[in-house]
Amino acid sequence: MARKPQNYVANIRARGDRNEINTEQNVFDDLKAFESRMMEIVACPRSTTRKWQMVLALASVFTVISTARWLLDPLTQQVSFWQSLLNHPGFVLCTLILTILFLTGIHHRVVASSIISARVKTVLKDFNMSCDTNGKLILKPRSGIA
Repeated sequence: MARKPQNYVANIRARGDRNEINTEQNVFDDLKAFESRMMEIVACPRSTTRKWQMVLALASVFTVISTARWLLDPLTQQVSFWQSLLNHPGFVLCTLILTILFLTGIHHRVVASSIISARVKTVLKDFNMSCDTNGKLILKPRSGIA
């Protein structure tokens, strides 16, 4: 029968600690990879979000300006509603464009990254984690209940 070395138990403990350290390092690496991927996913729609915010802002500003011109026109009160609309095609066009934008879902495109963040937070709550608006992970302390 082969004799075990004197420090056999110490070697086992050392290997166990190394395995524990490797496991913790793997978990840490997995969390970092998940966090970087989540930051990518949250950041991806931001570029298109900025574009749609500008489109919505411009359409809104033009609609407000054309509405003010339509309402402040003295002829608007003297002619019929349909005639006043014909006199202000800019108002009709801006209102039509703004309506089409909302019907095609521009309001979802403008807030896409915040929708993603909110859904991720809902899922991460089960794992005692959260994230900020950029997708960075927030680890919450564990509760004492096992």
